[in-house]
Amino acid sequence: MIRFEDVDFVYPTGVRAIQGVSLSIESGEFVGVIGHSGAGKTTLAKLATSLLKPTRGRVLIDGKDSKSLPASEAARIVSYVFQNPDMMIFSQTVRDEVAFALRNLGFPESEIEKRVQEALRAVDLNKPLDTPPQTLSFGEKHRLAIASVLVMGSRALVLDEPTTGLDYGRSLMLFDTLNALNASGKTIVVITHDLDLLARYASRIIVLEKGRVIRDGSTLDVLGDADFLESHGFMLTHVQQVARRLGVKAITPSKLAEELADRLHGLSSPR
Repeated sequence: MIRFEDVDFVYPTGVRAIQGVSLSIESGEFVGVIGHSGAGKTTLAKLATSLLKPTRGRVLIDGKDSKSLPASEAARIVSYVFQNPDMMIFSQTVRDEVAFALRNLGFPESEIEKRVQEALRAVDLNKPLDTPPQTLSFGEKHRLAIASVLVMGSRALVLDEPTTGLDYGRSLMLFDTLNALNASGKTIVVITHDLDLLARYASRIIVLEKGRVIRDGSTLDVLGDADFLESHGFMLTHVQQVARRLGVKAITPSKLAEELADRLHGLSSPR
């Protein structure tokens, strides 16, 4: 669905943000992208959504070269959701916010109303359609921003630090929404520093460092490698710390409990 072929990106200031990146993201994946500040995560996300064009190499979006693909057309395939939803919200009501792009494209009002309702249901935002977006909570604004791109029929979402400003409970609610969208067939790519959430929801992790991909694999393979994470400056979750001390490979509380139960069962079994 999204393919990077030996991609470099250099900003006008001369900063080389992405270097020699080759990777593919397939339809239906739930991918987490991690890395420290300046690693190139946001640049990678904007290249994947045609908001930026590569300096060298190619980015293919649904088989089309992003250099000849306008961002408006790319948004019907893959959409970028900004870290701060207030950067995406400017209409006076929830209905108008979600309907904005469709009205610009000349969709009939009956079709717009149907799509607006479907998009809001998909993100579980149960608010009256005339609600001013400014009165929504930060988490609700995130869901509204997601609905406003889903309404275009985007098959993939790329979200940049979507849990910024949210407490853990609201972060879980947002990831539950993303998980439901993924289960319905949407491709989800999330940039986040929260390894605990990725351990629970993502199926694949890409690690960036100084513009390069230094690790790409299953969530268990990458987040289960505590030595690798620590050597690259990542703070381990409590589960990862306990799992390493016990010598087991577990990245979620449920898996850790399962591993401990198996170990205790082994100790109590008759020899």
